[in-house]
Amino acid sequence: MRKLFLSTLAFFCMALAMLQAQNPQVKTSDGILEGLDRSGVKVFKGVPFAAPPVGDLRWKAPQPVQKWEGVRLAHEYGPNPMQEAVFGDMNFGTKEMSEDCLYLNIWTPAKTMSEKLPVLIYFNGGGLMAGSGSEPRYAGWSMARKGIISITANYREGIFGFFAHPELSREAAYKGSGNYGFLDQVAAIAWVKKNIAAFGGDPSRITIVGESAGSISVSLLMASPLCQGLFAQAMGSSGAVHGFGNIPTLKEAEAQGEAKMKELNCRSVADLRAIPAEELMKKAAVKSMPSCNLDNYFMPEQPLKIYSEGKQAQVPLLVGGNSCEMVPMAILAGKPATIENLKAGARATFGDAVDKVFELYGLNTDADVLSQKGVDLASDLFLAYGTWKWGNMHKLTGNSPVYRYFYSHPRPDMIDKSKVAGLAGGVQDKKAGEESRPAPKISGAVHSADIEYAMGTLSTNLVFDWQPEDFWVSEIFQNYYANFVKTGNPNGLGLPEWTPTTGQAVPPVLHLDVETFQTADKQLEERYQFIDSILSPKN
Repeated sequence: MRKLFLSTLAFFCMALAMLQAQNPQVKTSDGILEGLDRSGVKVFKGVPFAAPPVGDLRWKAPQPVQKWEGVRLAHEYGPNPMQEAVFGDMNFGTKEMSEDCLYLNIWTPAKTMSEKLPVLIYFNGGGLMAGSGSEPRYAGWSMARKGIISITANYREGIFGFFAHPELSREAAYKGSGNYGFLDQVAAIAWVKKNIAAFGGDPSRITIVGESAGSISVSLLMASPLCQGLFAQAMGSSGAVHGFGNIPTLKEAEAQGEAKMKELNCRSVADLRAIPAEELMKKAAVKSMPSCNLDNYFMPEQPLKIYSEGKQAQVPLLVGGNSCEMVPMAILAGKPATIENLKAGARATFGDAVDKVFELYGLNTDADVLSQKGVDLASDLFLAYGTWKWGNMHKLTGNSPVYRYFYSHPRPDMIDKSKVAGLAGGVQDKKAGEESRPAPKISGAVHSADIEYAMGTLSTNLVFDWQPEDFWVSEIFQNYYANFVKTGNPNGLGLPEWTPTTGQAVPPVLHLDVETFQTADKQLEERYQFIDSILSPKN
């Protein structure tokens, strides 16, 4: 019996050793990583790209990874960034959450690790206060099977990523503070550029992409001097820094930080650093989007000035948004859906020009308020106008092609009856009293609905009753994305032609749906140009 036990044990040990020997290993600048081979796609999860930003490194620019000896397993996601449950629909690949969150994940289809494949880095949305690279909707399986190394990367969020204070500015060599989440993104791109050849990638063919806050991040990364030469192309979906006017100065951000410190009953940064991460997160109660500031380092001057002078990264840009980014109720603020109430809500933004603005949208009667016309107004005030301005400024001052799209395919009905529609295109659990309330019918694509379609991850979302046409639209969207990542041009076999906006007064826009087509809308451009004349900062 003892011999049988020892033989069996030896067999299992040998089998385990053989299995481990088959797992892909890659030598990086920090040490050897072991991933997993999943049907030809080699996956490396939880790869550190910076030192854990804990203790004295809380609210410091990301520091280099400490090298390790031996083989480090990269089989599981690293912890999600610290965050409260702001968006009810976020689904994560790990339940662990930690201030020690600076990890990225790599899906590579390379066989010999010498192929020099194009690379895609995705930065998650979530208002800069939620989200993670472990979310299944961003996973790189589908893009990898199209010949692309796909990567997701975490960054610090909320108070951990965007807290500025005079004490912190004095500590830093660049005499600025805040923007730590954006510096994390820069560090992730730099790590990829330095190491991706070992995974079969081409460091000269990196494309960065993001949705919502991730898209805002990409628009800022293009403007940052720290990113010059780090990536070759950029894509953005539903968001840009351009729609929010000038960003705060360092002094303004520091004043906000001083107010937050006082609110937390702390006297110094040392006191704040002594508070455990989860306790600090709950006390800070960050429930509104943090902001970039002029920190003298990541962002030395206004992004709008950088773009207007053509000093942004001169790379091809693919940018667009969804047909229902926001609903008119956001402007009505609880008041009845009348044209006068909508106008009153919009007057705070447009002032005396509100009548002309409504004329351009075709908003004339109460019946128009909840129609697509009202949706267009609400979407523009939310982020659609800013997304347009980003593409338009890059068209005017860049020397690379800009491709614009408009995504309008609606999600199917929810198959999970325990859920209801939630914030910013998300879903959330039903509450008592909501059982009999029918889900609102949305005629277009809500905010964030495009992610699973573009990344080919519909099957990871079990809330909706996906139909064949959804997978058809997803395939079209994916192929445009993949072609752009590979060549800087989204066009390819079997796809409707997509013309860049560069040099055209009325630029073409690709309408993405079951029926995909291109059109040039003069009225739309006139509307945006007029809005821009009102909202764009004059200094």
